[in-house]
Amino acid sequence: MVDAALIQQCADRALKPAIVETFVERAGSQDPIAVTVRSGSRVVLVPKPATPDEALALIRQHVGRNVVRVGITQYPAGLGVVEAGELQPDLVDACANLRMGTALFAKVFRIVTKWYGNPTEKEVLPQVFDDAIIAWQTGYFEGTAVFQAPDPTEVKLAQPTPPSEGESAEQRGDKTAAGGTDPAREAATIDPNKAGIRIDLSGIGAREK
Repeated sequence: MVDAALIQQCADRALKPAIVETFVERAGSQDPIAVTVRSGSRVVLVPKPATPDEALALIRQHVGRNVVRVGITQYPAGLGVVEAGELQPDLVDACANLRMGTALFAKVFRIVTKWYGNPTEKEVLPQVFDDAIIAWQTGYFEGTAVFQAPDPTEVKLAQPTPPSEGESAEQRGDKTAAGGTDPAREAATIDPNKAGIRIDLSGIGAREK
């Protein structure tokens, strides 16, 4: 679990702390120097870095040729980078990675929210959030490359309330016993590792300004 103080200090203000926590749990890592490398839908086995310098060296080795995700938020390391030498140590700094990652995820969340027509219904919001998580993992939503797409800043995020807020454990237990479902809890149990990252960052320098 991400430290609450770190979320308060570093996360993008557009996202509720509980949403940031769920985002990291489902799509991120507890290790600030974690590096994930994929080639298409295949995970490339790489040595686990022991230090930030080792993590940066590993990123530089693969960025531009494979999809590289890094840090607490599993931020797309090649985004906006023309050459590997341009990579900054911020990628493996817990606070900086959380700041960049949550800001980018908030944009992805807004893109998905806009596509849904800016819904506010409590029944719909968990699905919007689920799709935003999948878009973060894959880099795409409805054919749009979400990391490069314009940010619909006019969209106001209506964020689902985690089950721990607004009702007691007994109330949630009653729902389960009655055969009801808790969308937020179901969302938290989805394994993000089963969604392949399909975005190709090899040409990212040509697309990013």
